[in-house]
Amino acid sequence: MAGRIAQADVEEVKSRTNIGDIIGERVALKSAGVGSLKGLCPFHDERSPSFHVRPQVGFYHCFGCGESGDVYSFLRKMDHVSFTEAVERLAGRIGFTLHYEDGGAAPETTGRARLYAANAAAAEYFRGQLSSAEADAGRRFLGERGFDAGAAAHFGVGYAPKGWSSLRDALRAQGFSDEELTTAGLVSQGQRGVYDRFRGRVVWPIRDVTSQVIGFGARRLYEDDQGPKYLNTPETSLYKKTQVLYGLDLAKRDISREHRVVVVEGYTDVMACHLAGVTTAIATCGTAFGSEHITVLRRVMGDDSAAGEVVFTFDPDAAGQKAALRAFGDEKRFAAQTYVAVAPDGFDPCDLRLQRGDGAVRGLMDTKVPMFEFVIDQRLAGYDLASVEGRAGALRAAAPIIADIRDPALRPGYARVLARRLGLDLGEVSGEIQRAARAAQRRESQSVTPSGAPSATPIDGDPAPEADAVRVTIATLPRTADAALERDALMGILQFGHRIDAGLLARALALPFRYPALDAVRQAIAAVPDRDRPGWSVDAVNAVREPYRSLGAELLSADFPALSDDAAVVSAASLAQRVLLRALDREKSELLGAIQRVAADSADGREIRMRLRELDAQRQIVAAELD
Repeated sequence: MAGRIAQADVEEVKSRTNIGDIIGERVALKSAGVGSLKGLCPFHDERSPSFHVRPQVGFYHCFGCGESGDVYSFLRKMDHVSFTEAVERLAGRIGFTLHYEDGGAAPETTGRARLYAANAAAAEYFRGQLSSAEADAGRRFLGERGFDAGAAAHFGVGYAPKGWSSLRDALRAQGFSDEELTTAGLVSQGQRGVYDRFRGRVVWPIRDVTSQVIGFGARRLYEDDQGPKYLNTPETSLYKKTQVLYGLDLAKRDISREHRVVVVEGYTDVMACHLAGVTTAIATCGTAFGSEHITVLRRVMGDDSAAGEVVFTFDPDAAGQKAALRAFGDEKRFAAQTYVAVAPDGFDPCDLRLQRGDGAVRGLMDTKVPMFEFVIDQRLAGYDLASVEGRAGALRAAAPIIADIRDPALRPGYARVLARRLGLDLGEVSGEIQRAARAAQRRESQSVTPSGAPSATPIDGDPAPEADAVRVTIATLPRTADAALERDALMGILQFGHRIDAGLLARALALPFRYPALDAVRQAIAAVPDRDRPGWSVDAVNAVREPYRSLGAELLSADFPALSDDAAVVSAASLAQRVLLRALDREKSELLGAIQRVAADSADGREIRMRLRELDAQRQIVAAELD
């Protein structure tokens, strides 16, 4: 049996890994003060960012749901891998050779890691087959759509041979079992045994946001193929079609930088857009665009304001209009403004590039219209606006759309748009919109559980009521000067304690704090013997006793008010000195009261006066350091 990974290697890999880079592959992070980054939490839905990352200490914490940890816990929660797999994945990323205790060898890769490896091997196999003689039909298919060998290589496009077991035989030779290939969705089980799922097709590898292959999409090439035109990997532990977006691995950096995403309908549309310069294009994989796709995109975009753009490029036919209406049902979950861009003559982006060139694809973005305006026009299309009855029906159909607009500043403008479309008085239109809004509010108020509690889950990062009852957070601390000093001192010590004088730190941490929650954090920090090593503050937080551990995580992750690292260190040291001064002043106050109760020439009186002089001397030293 293989031994455990040497603990020294575990720590070394973590110290060499920038947690901000790992999390940044999945979440758009932006600066949130000295040494801190923030973004939308990947563990729960929220409208504004409450997820903080501190790369210097290798720690993350969400102030909304309370999730926190290091780079290993992040990978374990996001990718559902074991601790060993998380360490091995990061070690492979930085090229570090792990050592195992008890002389054991490196364990064989198992579970999800094997599925990733099988998909990667399949992608390489398909890519190599595209240059084979049999793949002429595949190369011709790509060429007719304007994609040369360079484009195919850039997107990793490949070819699946016609044979029933070509891929299976190739991967079995590499050590993969039929069970692993079946679990990965690469082969299927039939009455006559196991056979390749993809045969005689052009194949696109589908990657997750970290660029790992998790599945495939394949297009039929031959007339004797009785299967669907497009065939995708079935649902697996890696491939969830309601969450997968083709091209996101290539588009994520530009999406994050530009705060724009272009949603197209197919693999070749994504290719055409990227090659034409629209590098934020992505597409769904065998399913309609839905709420889980929105969740993924919001995190990558950093979608916490109306400054971003989401552009849907739907075909102008009935199916495209239906797709736009489906997207509108989820539109309000984006903070960014949403648009629809319809190409002329019914072209999709691939055909548009082929017929009119790259410039036409880029220009398509200039034709976008707001999603609300597009949907309003679709609602009006079914009514005869030349008749009174038709205009009345159209008003009733379109008013709820405007009533549902998230931004109140936009509603009057769209009310005027609708009034012009219908040729009605603005007051009449506004009145119908208000009635629609009241009706929606009544429906929402009636959507409650039998106990009377709202059935909807919390949003905007607000924790559930029951979570508030057990979690102690910065927000729940008393609003007093003492609590503020203790809070800020612990925050500074956790974040910059490795740069504060060790003697000062030890004296400050030896003093009991007034508030139990903050004192629990102080005790955990004081118990850490070596506060100059990497990761000590994370260990301290993990050692805080419940129910105060989440508070410790927040203190480590919160924005520390300073303009630079050096200024933060000075401020943190100053706070530690103020903790000492507070203790000295408190003891002096108690002694001044005690001296009133004893004889001045008594032994107790002389002892108290001597202690008062010592306190004054100590206070002058600390005050001088503070100045």
